[in-house]
Amino acid sequence: MIQSAVATANRTATAKKLSRAESLLARFREVRNFTHRLAENLAPEDCVVQSMPDVSPTKWHLAHTTWFFETFILKKWMPGYRDAVPEYAYLFNSYYNAAGAMHRRDLRGLISRPTVEDAKKYRVSVDSDIDELVSNADDELFREIEPILTLGIHHEQQHQELLITDIKHVFAQNPLYPVFQRRDIGKDKIDPPLPSYGATGIEPLKFVEFDEATIEIGHDGDGFSYDNEGPSHHALILPFSLADRLITNREYLQFMADNGYSRSEFWLSLGWTTINEQSWRAPLYWIERDGEWWNFTLSGLRKIDSREPVTHLSYFEADAYANWAGARLPTEFEWERAAAKIEIEGNFVETERFHPAPLRARAGSDGDFQQMFGDVWEWTRSSYSPYPAYRAEPGALGEYNGKFMCNQYVLRGGSCATSRTHIRKTYRNFFQPEKRWQFTGIRLARDLS
Repeated sequence: MIQSAVATANRTATAKKLSRAESLLARFREVRNFTHRLAENLAPEDCVVQSMPDVSPTKWHLAHTTWFFETFILKKWMPGYRDAVPEYAYLFNSYYNAAGAMHRRDLRGLISRPTVEDAKKYRVSVDSDIDELVSNADDELFREIEPILTLGIHHEQQHQELLITDIKHVFAQNPLYPVFQRRDIGKDKIDPPLPSYGATGIEPLKFVEFDEATIEIGHDGDGFSYDNEGPSHHALILPFSLADRLITNREYLQFMADNGYSRSEFWLSLGWTTINEQSWRAPLYWIERDGEWWNFTLSGLRKIDSREPVTHLSYFEADAYANWAGARLPTEFEWERAAAKIEIEGNFVETERFHPAPLRARAGSDGDFQQMFGDVWEWTRSSYSPYPAYRAEPGALGEYNGKFMCNQYVLRGGSCATSRTHIRKTYRNFFQPEKRWQFTGIRLARDLS
């Protein structure tokens, strides 16, 4: 009887392991296939261009995400594994110093070989090996592989977002204004329908007030998160109010019409220097033609839709607009407090719109806030720094987030290029204040006396 019970327990444990392994492999395939879908309409010529140092060619994204699985899983746990191509370890490492030497980031567009087809074959080869390794792993091995494979899946989703924003920047340099995906986003059927607010079509902005409170900030450890989302800790938040929606193109046009880019009183010193050195007078991808503003999108060039959330703004521009509006940007802790009871729903990459959408009619179930998730990443005034008691993990994977905690600002909420299955309420994105090729926008906050 005892032996029978043990055998039954072992079968149950094996079944659970197989179920977890099969589920994780299915997720792995799903994410890898979506990357392939994003790139399948691109010509090889599209996939090799690097339009600025921050942008990586599509080919590099395809290969680097594959290198991650090869380096941190196959080389460690697959018996007798040999590199698909040894030189790829140098070409497709990004910033993991502990993993070895790497090719310069700003020179990625100069590498014509391996070809795009070679990069795709590399993906197929590594995918096959991952499938074989995980399918045949025993309980102990699977427990070791599982967290790294999960991290790799989320890492790939980050690069899906970068693939989209990078190819947008590449296409924007071309006077032919190529189309990534043909779609008349100005005529999309929106359900629920857009609300009607008179001539402007924009819901009046209002601020929701919060009392002083000490709340728990950061990930609670349930499910996947990046290390920079913890440790969970308490933070005192003073009274504040937060705008119920994002700032729109129409409102940003008012800032521009009021000479916002020419009035130094609204700008941080470094921001003022930056906009004058770079001759910025509008958001990235805005083009003025015959007195009208047009917007380059992944569906082509079209006139500005005044109802859409303004996007492709630097921190400097977001902060200047907030000063002009008599407000400020929220802290990341204020944003997290406001988002605590809101469902993670919105315009994410799964819609394949690849552009922010106008505000929809209120559903009535998410309180007073709209578009907290998706559409645009929301700049906060919080510097990207470690939470109390944060310690980076040892080894190469410990370089994932911790070493970038300097001279950057935190963004929250995800964008139209972010995956719904990748974002969390505690997710901390981060960029330097002059960056604006990502889908970044504005939600205002105010102090309460």
